[in-house]
Amino acid sequence: MNNFFKTAFLLTLLTMLLIWIGAAIGGRTGVIFAFAFALVMNFCAYWFSDKIVLTMYKAQPVQESQAPDLYAVVRRLSSSAGIPMPKIYMIPTEAPNAFATGRGPKHAAVAVTQGIVGLLSGDELEGVLAHEMAHVKNRDILIQSAVATVAGAVSMIAYMARWAAILGRGGGRRDSGNFIGLLAMTIVAPIAAMLIQLAISRTREYQADATGAHICRKPASLAHALSKLQDASKRIPLKANPSTAHMFIVNPLVGGGIAKLFSTHPPMEERIARLNAMAKEMA
Repeated sequence: MNNFFKTAFLLTLLTMLLIWIGAAIGGRTGVIFAFAFALVMNFCAYWFSDKIVLTMYKAQPVQESQAPDLYAVVRRLSSSAGIPMPKIYMIPTEAPNAFATGRGPKHAAVAVTQGIVGLLSGDELEGVLAHEMAHVKNRDILIQSAVATVAGAVSMIAYMARWAAILGRGGGRRDSGNFIGLLAMTIVAPIAAMLIQLAISRTREYQADATGAHICRKPASLAHALSKLQDASKRIPLKANPSTAHMFIVNPLVGGGIAKLFSTHPPMEERIARLNAMAKEMA
């Protein structure tokens, strides 16, 4: 199944979640409203999801005169990957992280935080950028950006519906079963959206690590970068929207225990072990 069908399938699931919420809130009228809203969201997810995510994190375009070394690395990696050079953005935060977004290789952007540029060595930053180039090359960026946009809408509407159900409960007589069902749905829907994010993210991170290591030929540098990013992210966590967490190279939502079971990223130890194994093979 290629990425076009994966994108269509997952957006269909998220659309069904939106319609389910609409039906629970307003019956047939709610279904019609939710379906119309879903059409608009899917349109926006395809054409504008990259701009939405970049705006969400106040990412600013970087000119070559501002960061010639960064441009040189990205230009070299994009040539090695056989893809057009993406636009480069800088996120004004000291939290170290990075992500790629866009509709495809011809409409791609790579965003890095100020913190990651200051934290990593040249080779380590090259490994991170190669990982993001891999997402572009593997055409992951459309599905990641689109799912982030629609999953965010699902969570937002479910949150609004939950408060509407709670506040409406005290304003008049209402069937207890319907109220409980609506309240349960507003809890289940965001969890379902999160599970869809999990379904697309973990295997793609492994693939991006492997592809990125081949692009830059420095798997050990990427492994070192991931280790440093994991430690630094605990000290300086990024204030990230949960609906976009799967887009970043390291999970910006720091947590332990049961939170790890619902992490959008595979275990960092396993990612690093795989990259170190690749480094030995290449050596």
